[in-house]
Amino acid sequence: MADSPASRLIPATLAQAFVLGYASGILWYAGTCYWVYDTMHQYGGLSAPAAFVILLLFCVYLALYHGALGCLIALAADRGSPFHRRALIMAPFLWVALELVRTRLSGFPWNLLGTVEVDNVPLARIATFIGVYGISFEIMLVNAAIAAAFVVPRDRRKALLVACVASVFVLEAGRWLPLPAEPADRTAYLVQGNIPILDSSRWTKEYFEGTLRDLGWISLHEPARALTMSSAPNLIVWPESPAPFYSSDPFFRNAASQTALRSDAWLISGSVGIENARVSPLKATEAFNSAVLVSPDGQWVSRYDKVHLVPFGEYVPFEKLLAFAGGLTKEVGDFRAGTSREPLDAGGVKLGVFICYESIFPDEVRQFARNGAQVFVNISNDGWYGDSGAYAQHLNQSRMRAIENRRWLLLD
Repeated sequence: MADSPASRLIPATLAQAFVLGYASGILWYAGTCYWVYDTMHQYGGLSAPAAFVILLLFCVYLALYHGALGCLIALAADRGSPFHRRALIMAPFLWVALELVRTRLSGFPWNLLGTVEVDNVPLARIATFIGVYGISFEIMLVNAAIAAAFVVPRDRRKALLVACVASVFVLEAGRWLPLPAEPADRTAYLVQGNIPILDSSRWTKEYFEGTLRDLGWISLHEPARALTMSSAPNLIVWPESPAPFYSSDPFFRNAASQTALRSDAWLISGSVGIENARVSPLKATEAFNSAVLVSPDGQWVSRYDKVHLVPFGEYVPFEKLLAFAGGLTKEVGDFRAGTSREPLDAGGVKLGVFICYESIFPDEVRQFARNGAQVFVNISNDGWYGDSGAYAQHLNQSRMRAIENRRWLLLD
């Protein structure tokens, strides 16, 4: 549905082509990103009508890219030819071009078309060489071939069928190739404490300390009691900060250090990184959505600050111009963006740590691999999605990043 049949778009006027593409785009985003409503209503504090309006505006905007696809295909059509060869050839290129524009312009490349093939291992493996955009291109190429079957003369359909069968064989050739051996010589333990999403007024000192005790207890006792592990974990991962775990908080620092020390393992935890706190009256305090790395001897050795923040969630873009947006929901943060995607060094193992929403950006995650990351670690707080399909969608996009870069992925 996301890619409207080219056979319908080609003979249309520009207005008809736009409407058809635009309508399919609205249906696509309303059907796959319906969870935006739940997130804004249940956790953002918006009323039901306001949350619905946000979802509607979200779909109305992103569907413009699908409407643009319809117009471009109609423009590419050769009106003097009944076969519309030029439009059919251009369709895959136009689709990928618009996906790239959507990634960079809207900042929301959620559910890129190629991600749907993440479970099709023979085809998905090609993403190592051509990325998710290349998989999108192949899907659109098949759609264009199907559309061609409706417009080419009957006497040419046999040749088209042979070409399609040959293409499918080539794309699925990976099914008969053995998967490369990827031996594992480290053990990681991912901890999820089932911590509810609460507003700040309910985070009492007692609840905060109890949450940290629970995370520590699970980290130290659950592996030996509930899991069959050949060795103690080398790495323990706590999720994206589900609570106001400030990196400067003594209780949080002690809990993380003691967990790493007692388990003799490296520990990664989400936190709120603080800079310039009570350091200088000339510099404002800055907060970051961060991941800290603690060594087995309990020392805090490094920190990653999230580079790509969620607009209207972790910060307000064009803050002076859109100052009113800070009051749209009760959960809009005021974080600052990090500046580096250097891996964290855990005893010689380079960890590319990225946080939640960052996993949907192929080029940005690839920077960690280029900088030497051997293992990807994605910490996330997906409780914001409620009981929806967004969990699986986010997981699949993170898995595609692992395939593209041929890296182990730890997703917590």
